[in-house]
Amino acid sequence: MILASSSPRRRELLTRLGVPYQPFSPDVDESPLPGETPLQTQHRITLEKARAAPAAPGQIVIAVDTTVLLDGDMLNKPADAAEAWAMLRRLRGRTHEVQSCVVIKQDGREVMEIVSSLVTMRQYSDDEIAAYIATGDPFDKAGSYAVQHAVFQPVASIEGCPLNVIGLPLCRLRKHLSDWPEPSPVCAGFWAGKCEGE
Repeated sequence: MILASSSPRRRELLTRLGVPYQPFSPDVDESPLPGETPLQTQHRITLEKARAAPAAPGQIVIAVDTTVLLDGDMLNKPADAAEAWAMLRRLRGRTHEVQSCVVIKQDGREVMEIVSSLVTMRQYSDDEIAAYIATGDPFDKAGSYAVQHAVFQPVASIEGCPLNVIGLPLCRLRKHLSDWPEPSPVCAGFWAGKCEGE
């Protein structure tokens, strides 16, 4: 299997699951095309990532793109500390959607699955935001946060699949890849709550 993603978190999740895979970092322009909605851009990019992977006949390719949606806006990776600060203040104490577009490709067959989770953030302080940004952790993450960050712990609750919020909804992938191990132990290692995404 090929994982067409540069995300270290997605690679860690597959490693913890015990599934052998070949990592591939797709070189895909993620700029939106004229007239595209943000989610149309996300779906197109995910398909392009899957198609860019050099798969052998019969080999499975998995590509994923995850985004944070709030008030109809897509919150991507922050360009700098000021943008991370603005996102985290905007998300504070509110519920937003985390949506992943997952494409499973094998030979000429492509399956696309959209996975959504609702995330409610806690009322963290400005000082906590500043300390978190100083760690450098927000800068490669959509929405400027990681649910699994041991110190900041920005999330109060998750409705849906917790691993989707991290970037790879293993429970939903397992519906298409039935020989995969049960992902509940992996999920429990990141989030103590119940997964409602299966």
